[in-house]
Amino acid sequence: MNTITTWSLLVLTLPTENATARMRFWRALKAKGCAVLRDGIYLLPYTDEREQMLRELSGAIAECGGTAHLLRAPSLDAAQDEEFRALFDRSEDHAGFMRALKDARKTMSGQSAAELTKLLRKLRKDYESIVAIDYFPGDPATRSAAAWQDFIGLVDTVLSPGEPHSAERPIRRLLVSDYQARTWATRQHMWVDRVASAWLIRRFIDRDAHFIWLASPSACPANALGFDFDGAAFTHVGERVTFEVLVASFGLDEDPALLRLGELVHALDVGGAPVPEAIGFEAVMAGARERATDDDQLLDEMGQVLDSLYAYFASAAKGRDTGRQS
Repeated sequence: MNTITTWSLLVLTLPTENATARMRFWRALKAKGCAVLRDGIYLLPYTDEREQMLRELSGAIAECGGTAHLLRAPSLDAAQDEEFRALFDRSEDHAGFMRALKDARKTMSGQSAAELTKLLRKLRKDYESIVAIDYFPGDPATRSAAAWQDFIGLVDTVLSPGEPHSAERPIRRLLVSDYQARTWATRQHMWVDRVASAWLIRRFIDRDAHFIWLASPSACPANALGFDFDGAAFTHVGERVTFEVLVASFGLDEDPALLRLGELVHALDVGGAPVPEAIGFEAVMAGARERATDDDQLLDEMGQVLDSLYAYFASAAKGRDTGRQS
């Protein structure tokens, strides 16, 4: 091993008379993935962010009556570096997570959309917790990541069968005036991208839109504008999901609230940068899909949710603009 790691070391004595504080600090150290060299000596591979976290923890320990000293030092040699790195081996964590995925697959049959969404959210949290402290990822991390992506794909297949493949083609700028009182068609039992796209069409593109919910994309009428399935007029293009393609196609990409909604839809549909509001929207969507008797009712109900989110994002964007001007 050619690279010598620099380490942050926290040498501490926890307060003896405050059991609650001791437990809180132990849990914080474990959550950050600190390795234990011996009682009271904890180790992390150095970064500015991690050292700042340890610095803040040191201050909290001192305030509770303990002592803490933060040091920084490199490994003495390659052998010691390898010894210290071994303390951060997450192989068992990844193996445990893959066993959890295997068990979850056995329970998926017959679960509702709300139950599957809850299961996916729990497993995502578990996976992200492991990845966050896997400071030296190796083959177990690669296998775990592949198993996680396969599981996400399986859940997506159940929640949103017929998910389109991304097309590689230019996104042409279209006139809203050419798309009025049209018939639009997408796959039935809508999930996030389809319901958001249908809302966008009715709210910003074609207020008199008529929607058809297809049992199969092959049943799409010739005179209908299809969206969010392979071969549709509007579907995934490159890295963009259908909602984002519609926003770009009709020149709506100057609206920061719609762009923010696009980030939310993108994160839930294909993954990506987390959006704080996404988990709540996903839960509401799953519940609404359980309650709705058909896709018309689902669009009406989720349309109100999207109206509220749009208003919230628009207000937040306006506040940022006002702050920059003042």
